[in-house]
Amino acid sequence: MTDALHRTPLYDLHVALGARIVPFAGYEMPLQYEGIMAEHNHVRDQAGLFDVSHMGQARYEGDEAALEALITADLPALGAGEQKYSLLLNERGGIMDDLMLSRPDDGGIFLVVNAACKAADFAHIAAKTKGRGTLTPVADCALLALQGPAAKDVMASLCPDAVKLTFMQAGAFTLAGTAALISRSGYTGEDGFEISIPAAEAARIARTLLDHPAVKPIGLGARDSLRLEAGLCLYGHDMDETRTPAEAALMWAVAKSRRERADFPGAAIVLKQAAEGPKQKRVGFRMAGAPAREGAEIVKNGETIGVVTSGGFGPTAGGPVGMAYVNAEHAAAGTPVEIMVRDRPRPAEVVKMPFAQHHYFRG
Repeated sequence: MTDALHRTPLYDLHVALGARIVPFAGYEMPLQYEGIMAEHNHVRDQAGLFDVSHMGQARYEGDEAALEALITADLPALGAGEQKYSLLLNERGGIMDDLMLSRPDDGGIFLVVNAACKAADFAHIAAKTKGRGTLTPVADCALLALQGPAAKDVMASLCPDAVKLTFMQAGAFTLAGTAALISRSGYTGEDGFEISIPAAEAARIARTLLDHPAVKPIGLGARDSLRLEAGLCLYGHDMDETRTPAEAALMWAVAKSRRERADFPGAAIVLKQAAEGPKQKRVGFRMAGAPAREGAEIVKNGETIGVVTSGGFGPTAGGPVGMAYVNAEHAAAGTPVEIMVRDRPRPAEVVKMPFAQHHYFRG
């Protein structure tokens, strides 16, 4: 029931802009405004503004070793103004969530976690670091994502200093008269920025960004197709507590120093899988015809060898694409497989990801 759903500080703006509102991760969120295909292409060509205020934001202060013991990042190596992608693991090495960590200039660690996981994440971190550190959810804040090749030009007109950031850097800035924590990152494969601002200023800042002729509002539908083409996981679909970083092809998110020390949760299991090869691996696939959706079986010579975890039409890729877990012996790029779509086997091929070239600004 919608009565039980939360609303972000931009809900009224979404309605005013004609968004189709749907329930997502406990919130009433915009699925689309003018259409998923048009919005997807606009982000690839110009710039799109996403409301990601449903995500969990928090600040950790205190003994950083207590926080580091729960994740895969090397926190002493996280310098001021830097951001890292990391994984929150359970004791079996299963992925409880993926998250972004940054070290603002004013100290502590700033975290951004997935909306559907934030309550569990924050409770887990608070319990495990009790007496050594303090995790404080950031209340009354919104989170915006400005993504696309024109994002830098838009930001330059409002906050020139933020354009000096390179990919995976973050800092405190003043954006259109408002204090903001800005990182150069995102979930589309394009250059862009994520912007944490006070909730009371969210609608004004969003409208200011949308006033730029290159910027249009973008909903969850295009957010999903963009991240899929970029080969980026969606938590609860392409990874969850039953999957490890080795299976999810995310060992790059386990810092080299942590692998060497084997001191992250489930290290013995994960490192054994990494050394010997997991039984299943996350892969990308392409196919013709109707797209395969989550849950579709993947078969080879009549035998089920895997399952689709994300799938859809890739506008930039020019056809149906997806991600799946398949038995390791069938995970090599170029392997022909079949995917069951509407009870019929359709030809597909395992391919390398991403499906659309990344355009992160690395300086």
